[in-house]
Amino acid sequence: MLLLIVFAAIVALLLLITVAKLNPFVALIITAVGVGLATGMPLVAPDPEHPGIIDSIKAGMGNTLGFLAIVLGLGTMLGKMMAESGGAERIAQTLINRFGQKNVHWAMMFVGFIVGISVFFQVGFVLLIPLAFTIARQTGVSLVKIGVPLVAGLSVVHGLVPPHPAAMAAVGIFKADVGKTILYSIIVGLPTAILAGPVYASWIGKRIHKDVPKELAEQMSAPKDLKELPSFFNTIFTVLLPVILMLVASIAEIQLDKASFGYKALKFLGDPVVALLIATVYSFFSLGFSRGMNREKILKFTNDCLAPTASILLVIGAGGAFNKVLLDSGIGTYIADLAKESHMSPILLGWGIAAMIRVATGSATVSMMTAAGIVAPIAAAMPGTNAELLVLATGAGSLILSHVNDAGFWMFKEYFGMSVKETLMTWTALETIIATAALVFILILNVFV
Repeated sequence: MLLLIVFAAIVALLLLITVAKLNPFVALIITAVGVGLATGMPLVAPDPEHPGIIDSIKAGMGNTLGFLAIVLGLGTMLGKMMAESGGAERIAQTLINRFGQKNVHWAMMFVGFIVGISVFFQVGFVLLIPLAFTIARQTGVSLVKIGVPLVAGLSVVHGLVPPHPAAMAAVGIFKADVGKTILYSIIVGLPTAILAGPVYASWIGKRIHKDVPKELAEQMSAPKDLKELPSFFNTIFTVLLPVILMLVASIAEIQLDKASFGYKALKFLGDPVVALLIATVYSFFSLGFSRGMNREKILKFTNDCLAPTASILLVIGAGGAFNKVLLDSGIGTYIADLAKESHMSPILLGWGIAAMIRVATGSATVSMMTAAGIVAPIAAAMPGTNAELLVLATGAGSLILSHVNDAGFWMFKEYFGMSVKETLMTWTALETIIATAALVFILILNVFV
């Protein structure tokens, strides 16, 4: 009966999002209430050990957002400072100059990967697409060969690498170590981005040649003079500062005595909240004041960039609420016991559930959050499961087979001036390559870690 309730809940969630066209936040809350009612959870808590439906929803949403709201807010400000200062353009131009015209598609993949660490996928896409247009015009290379690697780099980081919202939320649900997750995500992400980016772009670029759409090209501003941009080292250090601090904290976990002051100090500095706070404040000086910005302009940038994060935060919070109801209703424990007896791999299960929900809803965030909520109790009941690789597996599954129900599909189609068929051959194919290649690399890494 409990398994039937889980299945019905997932189907109901998909129908509410795809057929009823409900906002994913509303759909997740309704589904969470439905699961609570179906499993006989009390409407009002009789005692603290038996929470009511609404108590579970409040606790799940509060516990998830208590941490993520801070991370998401700070990360968004850091990304905005990089965009407005021209830092992203500096990274791109420097790598393109180093790689040369023949290997410009390789440079674009690394640009997407590096810039994507501190900005949302949509922000990175809009930020870097003028550069892709400029390079395609200057070199005469197909926009497909330039653009596919850029998008592959951005997409891999979006799905796999903390502090991106869904990946960060999954770290909390699986109780994974942030530093290790970042390290593993880079080990898995780079070869994945190479396959889906430069390798696939070289093949598909010969079959689909696209010039820069004239209407969009006229609206895009030309790249600034390199002399006006912040230095490459300054920009790259600012962007990677939170990643460095989090990785150092993970090394301290392994190398230092937990009673020592050094361990406590490094763990404090490497906490995602503190690491992003340090990097964001540093960016105000390194990419703001040093570039001639005044306090009013920096304040405006940091205010303006927060509005688009509201819907992302609400969906992630609702995913946390759904996860909490699954746990408090006893479904999580029941599924964990079944999976333990069947010896099913949590990594494959997490990837598979995320992939199914992604295909049905089009939302990587919804699929990753839902899959994490279902698989977390299974992982907790099976000793030896690597929590960090579980984060990566659900993230990889959440990217597969993006099609007409995903906003990213239409964004790619319109900016690149493609037909639906061409978008399926490029965007949908590269997202599917990312999901499957990442799973293979995760399973290989699982043998060693």
